[in-house]
Amino acid sequence: MQAEELIDHLGKTDYSLPMKSTISSQGQITVPVELRDLLGLRPGTVVVFEKHPRGALLRKGTVGSHPVDRVFGSLDLGASTDTALGRLRGRRLDARPSRRRRP
Repeated sequence: MQAEELIDHLGKTDYSLPMKSTISSQGQITVPVELRDLLGLRPGTVVVFEKHPRGALLRKGTVGSHPVDRVFGSLDLGASTDTALGRLRGRRLDARPSRRRRP
C-alpha cells in the first residue's frame, strides 16, 4: 500500500481525533454531536454508507434524485458523442492531421 493511500487528506483537516459510537440492538448508531454540527446533520437528514477496503464511510446524502439523473440518457444524438461534439464545436483550428500508429 502506498503512503498516499494511507492519508485521508479531507477527513483529517477538520477533526483529527477518532470518534466512537455503539450500534444499538436495532442497528442504530449515534453520530457524535461534533460531527453532526460540522456536517450539518439534522434529524431526518439522509446519510449514505459506502463500503471501502479499509472500512466504511458515512457521507451526507441528498433527498430525491439529482436533476442530472432524471435526464441522463434521454438525448438521442443520432451519432456518437464524439461526432455530435465535433458538429457542435466546429472544425478545430489547431487540428493536425491524424497520424497512424505503428503496429
